[in-house]
Amino acid sequence: MLAVMNAGRTVRERARAELTREIADAARRQLADVGANGLSLRAVARELGMVSSALYRYFPSRDDLLTALIVEAYEAVADAAEAADRGGPPADRWRAVCAAIRGWALAHPHEYALIYGSPVPGYQAPRTTVPPAARIPLALVAIVRDAWTAGVLDAGDDPPPASPVLRAQLREVAEMAAPGLPDAVLARALIAWTQLFGMISFELFGQLIGSVDPSEEFFAHTTERMARFIGLPA
Repeated sequence: MLAVMNAGRTVRERARAELTREIADAARRQLADVGANGLSLRAVARELGMVSSALYRYFPSRDDLLTALIVEAYEAVADAAEAADRGGPPADRWRAVCAAIRGWALAHPHEYALIYGSPVPGYQAPRTTVPPAARIPLALVAIVRDAWTAGVLDAGDDPPPASPVLRAQLREVAEMAAPGLPDAVLARALIAWTQLFGMISFELFGQLIGSVDPSEEFFAHTTERMARFIGLPA
């Protein structure tokens, strides 16, 4: 009897997981059509041939569905970045991870816009989105940390940041991700992180049209310069 009950529960769990995936897929199609602002549980339910009340058993609100999509997007781009880091010279790792992030963004522009584009009015991301969002900067800082630990990072002669607030922020980041990394080096890594996503956003949102479009060569040149700026050996 217990085996039958467990089997029944497993079937139900598989069915629920499958329908949850179908709901998320339909919601991603809505992102492509109407953007995050226009995401509607009722429209998703209509597409799947469900009554909206049934959908609410899986996602009680639009914000719950948005949160699920956001977490999935962060996890997906982080998976791509981490899979691209196969070890080796730090600069090679940096180039590979940056290229993987850009590749994911170009293949999934609407999911990228959801997590790195304009905030959705009225939506407040919960704390559950923080760990998946942190995976990308942690993956980038890990390359810098490993180069520093191996003694191959050019730390340069930058003075530490003058702002006490920034120094405290950097120490907090260092304690979490890169103990012992000098403030000036960590600051350069964070500058490069923000530059990377600014560059990808410019490309995806059409800001490079008429200048460096197509952008492959510009991206490769810039990621190389970022590596040198951070102090990664050639």
